[in-house]
Amino acid sequence: MKSSLYPTQELRRRALAEAVKLRVNPRVIRVQDMRRKWGSCSSAGTVTLASDLVDQDPHFQDFVIAHELLHLRVPTHGRLFKALMSAHVPGWRELEEQRVLPRTEIARRRNGTRHATREARQ
Repeated sequence: MKSSLYPTQELRRRALAEAVKLRVNPRVIRVQDMRRKWGSCSSAGTVTLASDLVDQDPHFQDFVIAHELLHLRVPTHGRLFKALMSAHVPGWRELEEQRVLPRTEIARRRNGTRHATREARQ
C-alpha cells in the first residue's frame, strides 16, 4: 500500500517507528535542509534528518535513522555504539562508507570546487 504522506513526513514516520523498535524516546524528530550531514542527534534528544535523505536508498535511510537514534543511548562512536549498530543494522559498515562520500561531493559542487581536497584549499 502506497503512503499518502509527503516524503519528508514518511521519513519522520519511519524514524518514529524505528525509535519504538530501538526503545529510545527522542524529544523531537525534525527533517530539514542540512548541507554537510545526513543527520544529527543533540544531547537534548532532538534528532534531525536531512530533507534530501528521502532521495536515497531506503536501506541507507534506515541506517542513518538508526545511527542517529542510537546516539540517544550512546553519545559517542565507541565500541558499545558500534556493537549496537551491528546488532540493529546488519552491514552498517558498508553503508558508513557511502554516508561520507555523497555529502562531500554535494558540498564540493555547491562551493564550485569539483575535486578539490581539504589540503589544496588550505
